[in-house]
Amino acid sequence: MLSKSDIRELLNQRFSKDLHKRLSEIPMPCMLKDIYKGANRIKEAIENREKIVIVGDYDVDGVVSSVIMAEFFDDLGVSDYFVRIPNRFSDGYGLNGQIVEELKDVNLIITVDNGISANEAAEICKKRGIDLIITDHHMPPEVLPEAYAIINPKQKDCTFPNIEICGAQVAWYMVGALKDVLKIEYDMAKFLDLLAIAIIADMMELRDMNRMLVRLGVNKLNSSDRAAFTAIKQFYGKEKFECDDISFLIAPLINASGRMDDAINSFNFLHTKNIDKANDYLDMIVEFNNSRKEEERTLYESSLKDVSHEDRIIVTWGKDWHEGVIGIVASRLAKHFKRPAIVFSIDENRAKGSARSVGKLDILSLIAQHENLLDGYGGHKGAAGIVIDPNNLEAFKMAINQTCFLMDIHEFINSDELLGEIDANEIDFELLEILEYFEPYGQKNPRPLFRLNGVSVKNHKLIGREQNHLKLILQKDNKCLEALFFNFTRHPHIGDSIDIVVSISKNSFRGLVTPQLLVKEIV
Repeated sequence: MLSKSDIRELLNQRFSKDLHKRLSEIPMPCMLKDIYKGANRIKEAIENREKIVIVGDYDVDGVVSSVIMAEFFDDLGVSDYFVRIPNRFSDGYGLNGQIVEELKDVNLIITVDNGISANEAAEICKKRGIDLIITDHHMPPEVLPEAYAIINPKQKDCTFPNIEICGAQVAWYMVGALKDVLKIEYDMAKFLDLLAIAIIADMMELRDMNRMLVRLGVNKLNSSDRAAFTAIKQFYGKEKFECDDISFLIAPLINASGRMDDAINSFNFLHTKNIDKANDYLDMIVEFNNSRKEEERTLYESSLKDVSHEDRIIVTWGKDWHEGVIGIVASRLAKHFKRPAIVFSIDENRAKGSARSVGKLDILSLIAQHENLLDGYGGHKGAAGIVIDPNNLEAFKMAINQTCFLMDIHEFINSDELLGEIDANEIDFELLEILEYFEPYGQKNPRPLFRLNGVSVKNHKLIGREQNHLKLILQKDNKCLEALFFNFTRHPHIGDSIDIVVSISKNSFRGLVTPQLLVKEIV
């Protein structure tokens, strides 16, 4: 039976190998290959008033990366720059030849959170005399684009430590290098709020430097005078943001416009300093998010028909499934079935897919083993994108499942989530403080789960618009506990004695903070 000191010790052990626990200890920009070459070229462009274009990406990481670069240029008084975020539906992912061709009188293109596979676009840049600086964090292909400079910690000859960082962090490091070459004083900490959002949204490992940046970033988020965050607080009646608000509120909102319409709306929302404009953008983004939820629900239900318990990896597809939500559906499938999932949308002569991993499984390397069946792929360990000929879908599904057949998927699922059995009397405000101390939870720092045996069901109530969630009042010895079971898979009755696996969260109601159980499963 776990005591509070046991729990504190088990969670402490997760970070025993972390090297960078303070902002003063993080790796320096010089550890990123080409970063000063790129920074000096940007400095030259600024001084010569050359036309600069920042090309971002339509997800949270790409939007935040674009805001970081744009805000830095604003602060310097650089006026001759432009932000171009590709549209998911009309442009596809990242910098491509068509985007380069449409840009007129451009001297310098800087990509953020994309570009590492933009070989064709790099060739066109070269022909047109445009210098291309790529800042990215996705896995580099065998043949790199012919760019002026490539800043990506995953390059073979890059000396950056073995830490998974997101595109916004690479852009932030570029700002750090620019600060150095321009020989200016500049507050790098001003972007910590944005970095925290990008790190969590892009599912980076929450250990080492990433953990420290997110912890600082959440504090910054609550003291930020950024118009977007003021608007969100006012709209949702929030006094302060918790770590979970990034995952469940802020990131989905920023993602919504790129999923349903155009990510430039989210860029403008985060970039504006005018509260009235921020409120207008937020109204639009909330509408996009509501549409996204409806589309996601429909698509998730449609995808369930293809899930077989014999499959080690879920591969499902449908004609004209909404490209903007297939990634979320893949996440939901992976989480629910505890197996990696890939969801494809078939459109005319191609199928576009989004893959999500479970635990420590490297989904990108798994997909790479079947590149002979694919037209293209990219991403990182936790999430990837795929393009394939629809005629190859069945063969791909069979091939990737055969590869997984030799693997024990359960080995990859975080074994450090379930800490052990807990005494109901240990669940109190002090335990909440211990659990809060080890936030943020996410990749490589999963939210702790506990087993509670022999709890008695005193009351239950169906909740939610579709009555698919369960509110329970449970009792163990003399301790009464409130529990929620979202998308419940088993409905216990009053008087039942059950064994459950739960996470423990904070329930704040009218200023009173109490522990609340979130039931993961009834054993």
